[in-house]
Amino acid sequence: MSAPWYVEAFRGDYRDVYAHRNLAAAREEVRWLAGEVLAGVDGPVLDDCCGFGRHSLALAEAGFDVFGIDLSLDLLASSGEMEGARDRLAGRLSQADMRSLPFADGSFGAVVNLFTSFGYLGDTGDAAALDEMGRVLRPGGTLVMDLMNPAAIRRGLRPSSREERDGIILEARRSLEDGGRRVVKEVHLTLASGEVRRWREEVRMYEPTELDALMGARGLTVVGRAGSFGGEPFDPEQAERQVVLARS
Repeated sequence: MSAPWYVEAFRGDYRDVYAHRNLAAAREEVRWLAGEVLAGVDGPVLDDCCGFGRHSLALAEAGFDVFGIDLSLDLLASSGEMEGARDRLAGRLSQADMRSLPFADGSFGAVVNLFTSFGYLGDTGDAAALDEMGRVLRPGGTLVMDLMNPAAIRRGLRPSSREERDGIILEARRSLEDGGRRVVKEVHLTLASGEVRRWREEVRMYEPTELDALMGARGLTVVGRAGSFGGEPFDPEQAERQVVLARS
């Protein structure tokens, strides 16, 4: 039986595919989070689906007591390649499934789930992941989720793309399925070594009203929604992102 797509996709060469999603970008995103969203958070912060820990490191640099989990051992193992990560993140990143977090109830003052790390697991799995985020939050804790804005994705979807850089060739074909609720990407990656990898990504997109209902059913109250990591107002038709802020 083949591994789920999110296991195949998030291997070591993921960082070649999304080279622009680096520590510098994470620092810019965390600047707004740290200054306006997470200021005054009581307790540690969980970076849920942390990848190679770029946001975890940026949060640690901003003074937060941060821990991170991810399913990909490849990405977790590469965290030490970031300058300062070995000191600041030693013993703070671990492998775990977001549907079963290895932490006690109410362990965190905040949970962040960034760069579209939600919508991979089917409706039941996504609900279980959200259950876990709410479970590990302290009463009054803060949840931040950074997701695609479905309306903008449907309007501006690029059917195909091809990019060459640093000796790699990245080709992608994109489509919508499930009545426009799911965005699918077929990826063909040729590495500088000549090795070829192919995988299919499938991400369920959630409308703002759907997220509000899912969170409300779990005792989470949506208190804000921004259109980017700068706090710009959320435009349901134009914003590419929806950065959702909720309280437990």
